[in-house]
Amino acid sequence: DYVVVKMIPDNRLPPRHLHAVHTGKTFAVIKWESPYDSPDQDMLYAVAVKDLVRKTDKIYKVKSRNSTVEYTIKKLEPGGKYHVIVQLGNMSKESSMKINTVPLSAPDALKIITENDHILLFWKSLALKESNFNESRGYEIHMFDSLMNITAYLGNTTENFFKVSNLKIGHNYSFTVQARCLYGGQMCGEPATLLYDELGTGEDSSATKSGRPADVAAIVVPVLFLLLVTLGIGFVLLYMRHRRLQSSFTAFANSHYSSRLGSAIFSSGDDLGDEDDEAPMITGFSDDVPMVIA
Repeated sequence: DYVVVKMIPDNRLPPRHLHAVHTGKTFAVIKWESPYDSPDQDMLYAVAVKDLVRKTDKIYKVKSRNSTVEYTIKKLEPGGKYHVIVQLGNMSKESSMKINTVPLSAPDALKIITENDHILLFWKSLALKESNFNESRGYEIHMFDSLMNITAYLGNTTENFFKVSNLKIGHNYSFTVQARCLYGGQMCGEPATLLYDELGTGEDSSATKSGRPADVAAIVVPVLFLLLVTLGIGFVLLYMRHRRLQSSFTAFANSHYSSRLGSAIFSSGDDLGDEDDEAPMITGFSDDVPMVIA
């Protein structure tokens, strides 16, 4: 025996399993399930989005008969904080969650150039890779002194460089550059960080690593190449001269006495191999032949 029981839908129940599927810089995809399985009619949901930074509210209406509902919240701000509430249109019990959008990226190519009594921070414009960033918003710069364990706010600028003065000898500093924070410092971009090692001489290790190796290599490599080529040519010339001297000495040592001419003949070494084929080959000297030295 069996019996079929059909439960009466309760529209006072809250949506189930509310969660964020994906969060970007200016949008968030959320998903939830209906208060009960297999709705037999369209259900109207109210999606309330509260901006916790700006202190503003927006309400969106979503109608669906599906058991699982997916919705994209648009026109959010990078680095923002939001409180999302989902409930049926009859103001039943609610489901809620908090989401944080992705902040703006950190500026690229941050580097330091050392001057006589100050340093200059340089970086690429954030607008080159962030369509949601306007240069009028500007950047803010912070400095951390590791010796004093103090973080200081240096200021903000709408340019792509910043001058820093009054650095203390022997202190190590870390500089951060990021998109300027909005609304009480709550909506900030990701910081780009660079270490400046003063080392008591004003020398910047970070600037050296980022800017000078290429320049030094561009000078040193050609000079070393020219030195190697010069040394190679010198060795070749010395070797050729050594061979010529050796050939001349060999020719001198192989000079022989000609009994036909009655005198000693010494070859100059230049006409080796061009000797007269009719000249007899001397294999040795006889004891009864006198040696004549010219």
